[in-house]
Amino acid sequence: MLLIKNGYVKPMVGEDIPNGCVLIDDAGKIAAVGAQVEAPAGAQVIDAQGRLVTPGCVDAHCHIGLDNEAVGWEGKDYNEMADPVTPHMRAIDSINPIDEAFPLAIASGVTTACTGPGSANVLGGTFAAIKLVGKRVDNMIVKHPLAMKCAFGENPKRCYGQAGKKSPITRMAVAALLRETLFKAQRYMQDKEDGKNPGFDMKLEAMLPVLRREIPLKAHAHRADDIFTAIRVAKEFNVDITLDHCTDGALIADELAKEGLCAFVGPSLGSKTKIELKNKSFETPGILHKAGVNVSIITDAPVIPLQYLPMCAGMAVNAGLEEEEAWRAITINPARATGIADRVGSLEVGKDGDVVIWGADPLHTVGAESWMTVVEGKIVYASGEAQ
Repeated sequence: MLLIKNGYVKPMVGEDIPNGCVLIDDAGKIAAVGAQVEAPAGAQVIDAQGRLVTPGCVDAHCHIGLDNEAVGWEGKDYNEMADPVTPHMRAIDSINPIDEAFPLAIASGVTTACTGPGSANVLGGTFAAIKLVGKRVDNMIVKHPLAMKCAFGENPKRCYGQAGKKSPITRMAVAALLRETLFKAQRYMQDKEDGKNPGFDMKLEAMLPVLRREIPLKAHAHRADDIFTAIRVAKEFNVDITLDHCTDGALIADELAKEGLCAFVGPSLGSKTKIELKNKSFETPGILHKAGVNVSIITDAPVIPLQYLPMCAGMAVNAGLEEEEAWRAITINPARATGIADRVGSLEVGKDGDVVIWGADPLHTVGAESWMTVVEGKIVYASGEAQ
């Protein structure tokens, strides 16, 4: 067992505990959170010495493990750019846990990531939520499949239309290819339910969890019109959807609030590399939150390296997002929005013992890292000062 004591505990649900404790049992689950928790016999005790203690951070949208660090084209395993419709691709078959991005993220307090295919294809395949510690992805999975990646706008147009005049060339074609696949999958599902035994189709099989609302569409959409097209298609087929990137979100915050959908905002740091990003701003999370939209902040790593997720939350605070909401935007909000809040995102009894003791508050100190990172009750990173 592991007891963290004397920390400023920020559970993300309920009130902060200025001098609090977190107890993690031998199964790696949180057993107690409170002002006074006695250390059971034999427990390892960590004195946080007044440092900030939070749950491990969660990124709702990145490509860690599929787009590897410092390896050139050989490590680019996140876009199957041979066909604009590849829903049968699975992130878990491309994730490389040995990539150096994993320990860098852990050292910066990020313990869980939702990672998967890129945005070259109209349908790119399934995302997975994984812990960022391990050698074998099968043992790191929090949830798979997590969501079905789909993409609107510039990326599929550029990857196919401009590359060789292969559809999609227009936004109309992007939406049409998505609709066509959903229509075919509906018919395929109905035929199976009616006992007609349609011939096996791996692409359509991959779409069945979407139609059954077991997983959402994960919609890459920057521009306002693409965001509305994503919502329109989701309504037509009565499927769930998340709005990923949501760069123009501030321009349509009132409309998005009416829809009640989750917005995953980012990457907001860096240059505006394409037309769709002209309204990119760290002000967007705050504007969306004030309008009533549930907001998560994302890195789209490696666009922004995953270890800078907490820093991005701090930059959003500087641009107007409430500090408490910024913390929620990198912990409990993404956990709830991706369906993994039963395990991560907050310090609550029964959840995974993923805890960060911070060397400094990352929302206020540029470059602040973890003093100690714990994943499922095991110390997986300790700074030189903590060792």
